[in-house]
Amino acid sequence: MGMLSLVIWTPIVLGVLILAFGRDEQAAGVRWAALASAILSLLVCLPLYAEFDTSSASMQFVENLPWILRFNMNYHLGVDGISLWFVLLTAFINVVVIISAWEVITERVNQYMGAFLILSGVMIGVFCALDGMLFYVFFEATLIPMYLIIGIWGGPNKIYAAFKFFLYTLMGSLLMLVALIYLYIQSGGSFDLSAWRELPLTSSAQTFLFFAFFAAFAVKVPMWPVHTWLPDVHVEAPTGGSAVLAAIMLKLGAYGFLRFSLPITPDAAHEWAWLLITLSVIAVVYVGLVAIVQQDMKKLVAYSSVAHMGFVTLGFFLFSPLGISGGIVQMIAHGFVSAAMFLCIGVLYDRVHSREIASYGGVVNTMPKFAAFALLFAMANCGLPGTAGFVGEWMVILAAVKFNFWIGLASASALIFGAAYTLWMVKRVYLGPVTNDDVKQLADINAREFVMLSILAVAVMVMGLYPKPFTDVMNASVDQLIQQVSVSKLPL
Repeated sequence: MGMLSLVIWTPIVLGVLILAFGRDEQAAGVRWAALASAILSLLVCLPLYAEFDTSSASMQFVENLPWILRFNMNYHLGVDGISLWFVLLTAFINVVVIISAWEVITERVNQYMGAFLILSGVMIGVFCALDGMLFYVFFEATLIPMYLIIGIWGGPNKIYAAFKFFLYTLMGSLLMLVALIYLYIQSGGSFDLSAWRELPLTSSAQTFLFFAFFAAFAVKVPMWPVHTWLPDVHVEAPTGGSAVLAAIMLKLGAYGFLRFSLPITPDAAHEWAWLLITLSVIAVVYVGLVAIVQQDMKKLVAYSSVAHMGFVTLGFFLFSPLGISGGIVQMIAHGFVSAAMFLCIGVLYDRVHSREIASYGGVVNTMPKFAAFALLFAMANCGLPGTAGFVGEWMVILAAVKFNFWIGLASASALIFGAAYTLWMVKRVYLGPVTNDDVKQLADINAREFVMLSILAVAVMVMGLYPKPFTDVMNASVDQLIQQVSVSKLPL
């Protein structure tokens, strides 16, 4: 067991310890212990980036140990240029989420903090797993902490939202389990992903596997029309839950397309690309229009997440290095921006206890520091050049135009819709005169909130102004994926 095991199990073990020994009467100590655990979990991830060989497309930091010998399951881990940034992003967002909950969560503090630490480790496990069954175990295990986070610390309809989240994502994953068992049998008893990529699969088998994986990953992204669970869950989830759900958990589905659908079933992926492209464009355009009419800030940002993730799946199924790289960059950028947007809504909700846009107006007059951060993140959500939100979307739009001008034009319209619903919300919430007594009494952000938002602001600006380190890491792995997708796996 090596570096990746340390990265995965450090937050899980520390989370279990906080869960076991923390008490509400020791809440202050629990918070500091959780923050120290989250920072330590991030620090143990940094050597992965420092020692990563960007010129190599092969898996690095590989660990391969026997797990369940009878079924030839292995504890097989590794990262490449595609998965590395998501490991770092998960650990980074977890630190911010722990800071965000410092004063907000006052009951069962140890359970809240422990759940997020455990969730962080399990999600990193998804990005590192190279064994099909290990991937499935980590993939499904993410549901448990998030289900509890929504069900215990959520809003008035938290039980409904938690059940909806759990059932939607679980039902889709059951078909993936069938696909994994089929591949296990076809490969002669192996769960190794690299062995599955070499299997000669008939056209009908590839189609079955492609849609089995699609059922699991499309719900997780979520793609239109299986996106309806996301707004309900975001509205009821606590602020930290919404931030992690949008920043990391949605990425698990998109990552699954890159690890399973494209390299294992390349012929079916090409055959059905038109369907994925169509659904992605509908998500980008239609869901953007739905976001414009929302009166709840969380719902508006939730629908914007569906639209932004539409860019990701669109980029993947254009089968070009620019499109796939753009999709991955968009995933990372969306992680920063969506987390920041939900945390900003949380700052307002903690003070006014309302998410309705109509409850605000003129916030800039009483919270100028906070309004400056909120405006930066809103501009990133629009895709303003110089922010993280621009880079990935622009890459995908360029790839789409090269693929088909009309698809490129339709996807580019999302920049207009994104600006429309984001600026409309900014105008009504932050600008103009103060419209009610609640806003008059607001106090500007404190030192903790300033640090939390500053960390995300730096990330958004650095990625927007200098995205080269992000793309350099993934180039070799993306090129290899393109080669895998371009080779037919049909039996001779």
